[in-house]
Amino acid sequence: MEFNTSGSSNTDTGKASGSLETKYKMKELGLSFNQKWNTDNTLATEVTVEDQLTQGLKVALDTSFVPNTGKKSGKLKTGYKRDFVNLGCDVDFEGPIIHAAAVLGYEGWLAGYQMAFDTAKSKLAQNNFALGYRAGDFQLHTNVNDGTEFGGSIYQKVNDELETAVTLAWTAGSNNTRFGIAAKYKLDKDASLSAKVNNASLIGVGYTQSLRPGVKVTLSALIDGKNFNAGGHKVGMGFELEA
Repeated sequence: MEFNTSGSSNTDTGKASGSLETKYKMKELGLSFNQKWNTDNTLATEVTVEDQLTQGLKVALDTSFVPNTGKKSGKLKTGYKRDFVNLGCDVDFEGPIIHAAAVLGYEGWLAGYQMAFDTAKSKLAQNNFALGYRAGDFQLHTNVNDGTEFGGSIYQKVNDELETAVTLAWTAGSNNTRFGIAAKYKLDKDASLSAKVNNASLIGVGYTQSLRPGVKVTLSALIDGKNFNAGGHKVGMGFELEA
């Protein structure tokens, strides 16, 4: 039996939210039960069976219920994972909409395809393709979404202390291009500093400190470089507890 709680507060809107999650596993039967309640009064339940029908096959039923409105929703999720192959197919009972995805890997190369089909409209709602390569401390990723959104990223681990990344995205038929760079530097075994900047002049910085095993605190800030004197910058603080 596992318990997990989380909460957040937005100082701009004054809205606070929280959730309580419980997990129960029956390893001998490959069964797991997951139930989550949040302050929006939504109750979500997921029942999962794994590696029982065949090795690598996972089947789950995910439902949600809002007592205030009586709204119900459900999804049937299936996944099959073996060496170099990862397949998935979900059916959302609202619509219904069929989601399918496949990833194949070979000698550092990865190719993936993801689609969504709206059966009510007999229409392909999503059509995405991705290609990636990983070799040691270097990673390359490219993607095409619906034939109009193009993106790519490069990650490089320079050494044991420094990691860097570059991302680029653009939309066909427009001048909407996004570009960003990021870096993470490990100060010591318990602390790290990260920074990022994009072509919209948004500058993000963060500091993470491990207070003790299982306890981390993070301080972060997002600065609008184009409107520095106008304010509207954001600051944040987070705690991570793990037992």
